[in-house]
Amino acid sequence: MSAHAAPHKRITLGDLAAKKAAGEPIVMVTAYDYPSAQIVEAAGVDVVLVGDSAAMTVLGYESTVPVTVDEMIMLTAAVRRGLQKPLLIADLPFGSYEASDAIAVATAQRFVKETGCDLVKIERGGTSVDRARALVNAGIPVVGHIGLTPQTATSLGGYRAQGRTAEAALALIDDALALQAAGCSLLVVEAVPSEVTAALMPLIDIPVIGIGAGADADGQVLVFHDLLGIYGGPTARFVKRYADLRTAAIAGVEAYADEVRGEEYPAPEHGYGMPAEETVRLRELIAGR
Repeated sequence: MSAHAAPHKRITLGDLAAKKAAGEPIVMVTAYDYPSAQIVEAAGVDVVLVGDSAAMTVLGYESTVPVTVDEMIMLTAAVRRGLQKPLLIADLPFGSYEASDAIAVATAQRFVKETGCDLVKIERGGTSVDRARALVNAGIPVVGHIGLTPQTATSLGGYRAQGRTAEAALALIDDALALQAAGCSLLVVEAVPSEVTAALMPLIDIPVIGIGAGADADGQVLVFHDLLGIYGGPTARFVKRYADLRTAAIAGVEAYADEVRGEEYPAPEHGYGMPAEETVRLRELIAGR
């Protein structure tokens, strides 16, 4: 791109609303650092979420609960530097917004100022509806998140599908509509029966992004490490792996280790040379000491 070329047009909330109206699916994926941001940017996704799933995928915690505001801000800022076009959402971590509207606003303001994110995401209905309203009133766009909410998974009985009875499903739909009424711009619905999403869609006006919530949502989101097969072992039922980078990465590192141990790497072409006369002078200087 030349110095005078037009910059990439960033995707806006208006663009997502237009996609919803046109029935054009919205593509969201997580990213957690500069390289993953560059990859999803090049892939042409619409929305990038710096999820608190980074607690497990990047930082090695056993759940999302321990990750701190400072850690999430560092990761979100790195992703921002790698993105040009997609809309950027930052998760507010557990304990950073629940206690009061003032705390929620202060936390979200830090994210907007220090990372350049476009929206912040909070989990659950209930008191989170009040937090969402306060954030919107403070001029900060908000994404709601219902269904399986990892920050409170323990109280939900673990990482399991939610809304599997008519009463529980209705409660989730009520949460969704309350979050919309509070001013949320987007809604993530995670791990609910497809029938619940299908029942919600005619009732809600904002774009709905599903993850394990069926095909009726306006868009889908998956975790970067899950869809690329960076992790070994089992994944959630809703995950589809589109690559197997873990196997490829292990093979690459093993090949490197084998060549180092076999004295095949580095070869002459991997090194730097010195003019012959300088080599002679160096040896003379060493000998003269």
